[in-house]
Amino acid sequence: YTPLTVEKQKTSVRKTTVLDVMRRLLQTKNIMVSASTRRGCYISILNIIQGEVDPTQVHKSLQRIRERKMAKFIPWGPASIQVALSKKSPYVKTEHRVSGLMIANHTSIHTLFQKAMRQYEMLRKRNAFLEVYKRSKMFEDSLAEFDDSFEVVQTLVNEYKASAKENYLTYGLEDVKQ
Repeated sequence: YTPLTVEKQKTSVRKTTVLDVMRRLLQTKNIMVSASTRRGCYISILNIIQGEVDPTQVHKSLQRIRERKMAKFIPWGPASIQVALSKKSPYVKTEHRVSGLMIANHTSIHTLFQKAMRQYEMLRKRNAFLEVYKRSKMFEDSLAEFDDSFEVVQTLVNEYKASAKENYLTYGLEDVKQ
């Protein structure tokens, strides 16, 4: 008989700085969408930093991120990260002194839309799962609503691709001039 004993593990709390949090927010592995941010550029970023934060720390962190070029922004607009500071929640216990949330718009999201479009095209070619829709009143005449939606998503993909280029501000004007 051998007794099983578990020694108390030391819990070490590492001081988390604003720069650490903001740097981690920009890492690809911390993004909830499976679209890599290594290609493309950010259109806008909002960081919500929660905890014990001094505004001068935020300013210094933003300077370091800009100096190290950790985030690539669109060439035709301002390259800035908006930051909102909030107090630590009294209801949620965390080990970290500072935590953060990033809400961003990135041009590489078009790859996710393209993937969905390819999958839709494969299903549409086989007419898979369409019987349920054909029985509904909206689609009893035709499935044109699906085709219209496909075109809207294609336009969105084209817009995201164009927004990563220098000449985006004149995008679409060629069609208007003709």
